[in-house]
Amino acid sequence: MVQHRLQPLLCPGSIAVVGASPKQSSFGWMSYRGIVDSGFDGALHLINPRYDSIDGRPCLPNLAAIGKPVDHAMLNVANARLEAVFDDAIAAGIPAVTIFASGYLEGDTDPPLVERLRRKARETGLLICGGNGSGFVNYAEGTLVNLAGNRGNPEVGNITLISQSGSIYGGLIQNDGRLNFNLTVSSGQEISTTVADYMDYALALDSTRAIALFIETIRDPEGFAAAADQAMAQGVPIVVIKAARTEESVKMAMSHSGALAGDDDAYNAFFEHHGVLRVYDLPEMTATLQLATQPRTMAPGGLVAITDSGGEREHLADQASDAGVTFAEITPETSARLAERLEYGLDPVNPLDAWGTGHDYQGIFIDCWHALMADPNAAGGAWIADMRDGEQFRFIFVEGAHATAKATGKPMAFVNCVPGGIGHETVALLNDYGIPFIDGMGAAMTAFARMMAWRDKRAARAMAPPDAPAQSVIERWRERLATGMALDEAEGLALAADFGIETPATAIVETAEEAVAAAEACAGPVVLKTAMPGIQHKSDVGGVAVRLDGVEAVRAAYDDMAARLGARCLVAPMAPCGVEMVFGLVRDAQFGPLVLVGSGGILVEVLKDSLLAVPPFDEAHALSLIDRLKGRALLDGVRGEASADVPALATMLARFSVLAAELGDSIAELDLNPVITGPDGAVAVDALVVPSTEA
Repeated sequence: MVQHRLQPLLCPGSIAVVGASPKQSSFGWMSYRGIVDSGFDGALHLINPRYDSIDGRPCLPNLAAIGKPVDHAMLNVANARLEAVFDDAIAAGIPAVTIFASGYLEGDTDPPLVERLRRKARETGLLICGGNGSGFVNYAEGTLVNLAGNRGNPEVGNITLISQSGSIYGGLIQNDGRLNFNLTVSSGQEISTTVADYMDYALALDSTRAIALFIETIRDPEGFAAAADQAMAQGVPIVVIKAARTEESVKMAMSHSGALAGDDDAYNAFFEHHGVLRVYDLPEMTATLQLATQPRTMAPGGLVAITDSGGEREHLADQASDAGVTFAEITPETSARLAERLEYGLDPVNPLDAWGTGHDYQGIFIDCWHALMADPNAAGGAWIADMRDGEQFRFIFVEGAHATAKATGKPMAFVNCVPGGIGHETVALLNDYGIPFIDGMGAAMTAFARMMAWRDKRAARAMAPPDAPAQSVIERWRERLATGMALDEAEGLALAADFGIETPATAIVETAEEAVAAAEACAGPVVLKTAMPGIQHKSDVGGVAVRLDGVEAVRAAYDDMAARLGARCLVAPMAPCGVEMVFGLVRDAQFGPLVLVGSGGILVEVLKDSLLAVPPFDEAHALSLIDRLKGRALLDGVRGEASADVPALATMLARFSVLAAELGDSIAELDLNPVITGPDGAVAVDALVVPSTEA
């Protein structure tokens, strides 16, 4: 038995069932019988003032009548009675309860019922599973506190499921046997106990090999991050479906559970930073969990695959490309071994179509499979085969594949090309061999992509961001930002420069003579910009004049701009030509400061080509972000243009991430746009900095 602060909630020694009922169609009956049928061997107390006994057991009128300590109370009551029974549990000193009711009352007062319960739980330390959930099942301890008493597969498995949706929860625990659980929790509204708390409990269980999450929101980002980092350290993959990605589904989440759904790009950044594997539907989740819990370790390299059809192989290649799977480049020796066994006309390549005339097909497939899996560049393998129960020739494939998996120590999966054809006989046999049978080629490719990404995340060296400037510099800027006054462009560029970001020399001028003198000091064409307070987007108001060369051009541009917008202007040398990028600091309500990188200038709004990342990070991660942008090809030079200095851009982005990490809590908005990147490096030529009013 694990010792954890959630023990009274998830592993109670005694349970009171409030609202127990002898009516066999009621939840009060089914939830009571679920506890009994699960093999719970602790004290069980039935509470309902309408009955003296239920199912041969005594029934008490209220919790106070128990007269002895109780670990957990299951509250099978409607919303109208919920608060009173909740207060009874607190008065009885019960440390944990499960709430199934939604907590929504017609004509409720302010604060509403759910918030009142949350405040009482916070004051007393009461642990709550729910409300608006389906309960939980602790398979290892034989404890079922569940609405309908259905525990799904009774075998104790190695996957922990935590779902904020009761229906998704119910569907997953009643799967066809490919997923077996050690703990399942329907967390619902998470009135006092969150996904992060349940993850922490699961990681204390020796049996946990993977964690599956279905969530609408993360209510405790700090706790979630700590649990995710611990999972990575323990080698436990976390596979998540984050619902409410679109504007319409966010509205549903708000009305369904009061979830603050959050910006989906911010979730992607948060998940990537902490090594959480995001999938987008339940088949992808099932497939990824199957791969995550099979017994063999993903090797370095790419995927090998075998099919029995040319069209099937082409479809596989398309699905793999969509998922981001890289196929292994097999060695010449492997190609030679394949060529020795394949019939005439078949190419000895990966992925492999091994079907010819059908002559000696079993031997050819098994020998070719062994050659592919034994290749030093093979991380694991996918055998594409539509298998059915009763097809005896397929079992020879299964036995041969098992022998290869044991010999190579690499993970593999059989994959249906046409979903829905899998049979339970085949599943059971393959499960015994530690080989998943995955339903659907697209889901399988997503699963391999996620597990390869997880492998690489675990193997990556520790992040080493650039050094921050001296603490005195950071404190000086923190004090400046705390004034709440917006920084002008010159100050913004000075802030960037203090964090090692290349910026042009600038001068603030307030007369034509000062503008001319500043331009002459630049020894070349200059740019003139308005520096009047309150003008953030200068080009929108005609506040930028470029390529000014000579005294008369500078004077004329200054006189025009001063007359229209005001005397205060900025003079800087013209930046060299290059690709325009944007760096930004985004304050997310849940996850705090995030770094944005994308195509800059006007492209930032036209292409919407940007990514978010959790700061700080190093040059290697900065480069991976840049490489994933749609506009990445522009940096390599197009139509005769020289290629840009991408490593210099990555270094600048990493330094910007340090700025975001050190000062992000003091800044509401920060844009370096554009950051011009050319063959000789990168330079930030404009800055917009808005201090946070919270600072």
